[in-house]
Amino acid sequence: MKHRKLPARPRNPYYSGPVSDHFDGTRFFLPSQPPDKGLGELLRWRLGNRRTAWPKRYPSPFQDKPPEAVADLRITLIGHASFLIQVAGLNILTDPVFADRASPFAFAGPKRLNPPGVAMADLPPIHAVLITHNHYDHLDLSAIGRLWREHRPRLLAPLGNDAIIRAAHPDIPVETRDWGESFDLGHAVTAHLTPSYHWSARGMRDRRMALWCAYVLTTPAGTIYHVGDTGFGDGRIFRDVRARFGPPRVAQLPIGAYEPRWFMKPQHMNPEDAVRAFGLLGAEQALGHHWGTFRLTDEGIDAPPRALAAALAEADVPAERFRPLRPGQAWVP
Repeated sequence: MKHRKLPARPRNPYYSGPVSDHFDGTRFFLPSQPPDKGLGELLRWRLGNRRTAWPKRYPSPFQDKPPEAVADLRITLIGHASFLIQVAGLNILTDPVFADRASPFAFAGPKRLNPPGVAMADLPPIHAVLITHNHYDHLDLSAIGRLWREHRPRLLAPLGNDAIIRAAHPDIPVETRDWGESFDLGHAVTAHLTPSYHWSARGMRDRRMALWCAYVLTTPAGTIYHVGDTGFGDGRIFRDVRARFGPPRVAQLPIGAYEPRWFMKPQHMNPEDAVRAFGLLGAEQALGHHWGTFRLTDEGIDAPPRALAAALAEADVPAERFRPLRPGQAWVP
């Protein structure tokens, strides 16, 4: 009797580890997440031609030169999902992207419409860099290389992303963790990896082969929750953060890159979703990001803050408790 040969499992070039409740031996997944969109759905979106026009430039009125250190807490949006978090004497960057394009190409792909709100040369000494996932609008390998040369920070990322960084910069040590694990940053600050409703890819054949995450920072100044990208899903990830860590002092929540909803809903919150997440978290303050720097989706460039204002009013939440930051804008409690 002849046995039909099964197709070989695709090779994961980034990570080799045991099967778990969110890793099948090749790809990472979140059990409650819907299936990935296929090529046909991508073409349906791209060929639909319903994009609201964007300006060629969208300069921010802010430009920050941060202090060398902060005893309590100070947070500055550099742009998109790149934040400088200054807390308890530490300077921490999230998803530092300083490139002109969020793309593997220098000549094509989403172009930056405003300069970084903190120039690379104006950064204070950087102690740690937190990477949430490997999409080009969150992982800028050129910026990682320059940060390492000039600051020698700890590079921290979810599983598999070390291989991507080391392929470009073999001399840079990268520490990785799984969901539910943590990094001790010193100064009584710990970075905890938690799930988000998203995915990963650097090319066409490596979807979900590196892990993605959100971060909870427990600090002497309170809990900080940073989400690079996520859909709302069933809201469980936000309820779980509150149950484990308590209500955050501040939540950094994405509010852009959400249209069309039929395509983007599983992976990107819209402002209404972000307000719901804010409520589930019970956060004291929220800072909106992931809008107005790189064009990734169909909504207008200023649609996210307008929709956020409407959603806050509908939920009877004061506008100052959820601020849609512009690059270079600093928040100090």
